Amino acid sequence: MALCLAVALAHVLLVFLHVAPPNAVSKAYSRQIDAWVRPVFEQNWRLFAPNPQSVNRQISARTKRTAPDGTTRVSGWIDLTARDNSAVKHNVFPSHTAQNMLRQAWNSYLKTHGGDNQPRSHRAVMIEKYLRNIAADRVADQRGGTFDSIQLRVITQPIPAPRAAGGFRPAAAASASAETRYLPWWKVSSHGTD
Repeated sequence: MALCLAVALAHVLLVFLHVAPPNAVSKAYSRQIDAWVRPVFEQNWRLFAPNPQSVNRQISARTKRTAPDGTTRVSGWIDLTARDNSAVKHNVFPSHTAQNMLRQAWNSYLKTHGGDNQPRSHRAVMIEKYLRNIAADRVADQRGGTFDSIQLRVITQPIPAPRAAGGFRPAAAASASAETRYLPWWKVSSHGTD
């Protein structure tokens, strides 16, 4: 009983220090506090003030297979985002994975890679591998067959601002156009993951 109470008090104290404004104690023990809080108990304000999407993204993938004689065969584009949207729309209780896995992997990729698609850290390499494996697994599940490379295409379309009270849309929103980004070809194992 005493051990349970001690762990509960330590937990409350560590979470409090994590969310409290910076102070001498939280700065001195930041590594220990983060080690306890970050894996499972991280606190943030997203529940109360989420960061809404300001763009719609269509993530598509295509595959390439190189035959033993050296010829290559490239597939058509597979819309991975449409498949995710369909899984959410036609499911009374959609999973968090179906809703967010691909989108969150892409958002992490954007944060860790520059416009030249070059990873800048060990974490960036891990995120790139994660995104590649998600895409490869989804393509393998949907299309089947074997392939040794995969490429992603991301089309980003800004979400227009809501109409004003008079029914007019701001001119800037009307002129926003889609942006298409092609990622390099990534090698994958025959089953689509490393």
